[in-house]
Amino acid sequence: MLRVAVVGSGPSGCYTAQSLVQQDPDVVVDVLDRLPCPYGLVRYGVAPDHEKIKSLQNNLRTVLEHDRVRFLGGVQVGPGGVPAARLRELYHAVVYCVGAATDRHLGIPGEDLPGSWSATEFVSWYSAHPDAVDDGFVRDARSAVVIGVGNVAVDVTRMLARGTAELSPTDMPQEALTALAASRVTDISMVGRRGPSQARFTTKELRELGTLPDTEVTVDPAELEMDPAYTDPSGLPAPQRRNVEVLRGWAESPAQDARHHIRLRFFLRPVEILADAGRVGAVRFERTAPDGRGGVAGTGRYEDIEAQLVLRSVGYRGVPLEGLPFDTATGTVPNLAGRVLREGLVAPGEYVAGWIKRGPTGVIGTNRPCAKETVTSLLEDAAVLVQKELPEDPLTALRAEGIEPVEWSGWQSIERAEAELGASLGRGVVKLPDWESLMIAAHDNVP
Repeated sequence: MLRVAVVGSGPSGCYTAQSLVQQDPDVVVDVLDRLPCPYGLVRYGVAPDHEKIKSLQNNLRTVLEHDRVRFLGGVQVGPGGVPAARLRELYHAVVYCVGAATDRHLGIPGEDLPGSWSATEFVSWYSAHPDAVDDGFVRDARSAVVIGVGNVAVDVTRMLARGTAELSPTDMPQEALTALAASRVTDISMVGRRGPSQARFTTKELRELGTLPDTEVTVDPAELEMDPAYTDPSGLPAPQRRNVEVLRGWAESPAQDARHHIRLRFFLRPVEILADAGRVGAVRFERTAPDGRGGVAGTGRYEDIEAQLVLRSVGYRGVPLEGLPFDTATGTVPNLAGRVLREGLVAPGEYVAGWIKRGPTGVIGTNRPCAKETVTSLLEDAAVLVQKELPEDPLTALRAEGIEPVEWSGWQSIERAEAELGASLGRGVVKLPDWESLMIAAHDNVP
């Protein structure tokens, strides 16, 4: 029997576990997660108003309820938890599916001013991630600047413009709902340093901005026309061409009265976040222009956009894992088809899948073939790996070392508690937002 640990219970971890049990009838899998809750970014990264995408949890649930898969939540791997070397002693193979845990930085003056946040910190707050902090994101803010033109930037822009009626049916934590309901943010600028044909958002996400109640979306035609591919979009791939069509419609639509104003801006590069009374007061941008090689160059002309809230959405980055090699240039673990490489040589029994393997690229579904490739490598190595004698059931060993994982029944208790909390508030399911409430719920195992 091949015993495998999968570290991370998001899509890449679940797809890895699924591929393992589908391809090998003799493999058993423990899916470990630092959090007491499964599903990773599907639970803590997908916007609460995107119920169709969040329903992917049902597919991941099927994997974690498989009779040869065991969920072990609340298990830290690395500092303060189970060392990577110890994990290798307990399992024939370990697959790390830990994602890209931090944000890229702008590297500009004022980036750390109060009121300047990564978009991920904002998302974690309204998604009830237990590590999130409520530091008054929208308090006292009238205008916001979102730096970036990808889907996460669209998400946070949309959430800033949503009303209570639209957010109340979601699983958003009550504190975030109350804060957003009281928000006075009415002007939101979403800003990209390049042109509309190079924006990373998908058309479906983009169009949603135009369907928000009491919200006007505007685009400056002059900024759009700076992009040669906007003027003649015939050579663009279909997704970018559709984006251009949506933007053209907004550029040509007449002004309207609305509570929220969303402005999509292009060819502006942030160079400094300006302070006002010790907090964010504005963002200074340099006008850019196409350089003829697919990039942009500065023009030496500047524009300040007022903001009391700045959300930086310029990409994710992997972080080093104690006990594993790490490529600082790519933010990934060096690997060959998922096999971890140490100084260029394959490290027996160590594997990676997902963003920590390939970098933060693709959509949720991209993790499926990525996981399958890694599992293929692992199963090719299985005849050698299974020869290693393991001490005992890893769960018994972990408990003997003072680690008490949250098993699947504990997660089901959390689900019940969140349903009860929602009912008490006159809402649907409402997420528990902090470690204490999650752990109390997890250990209340009475159905």
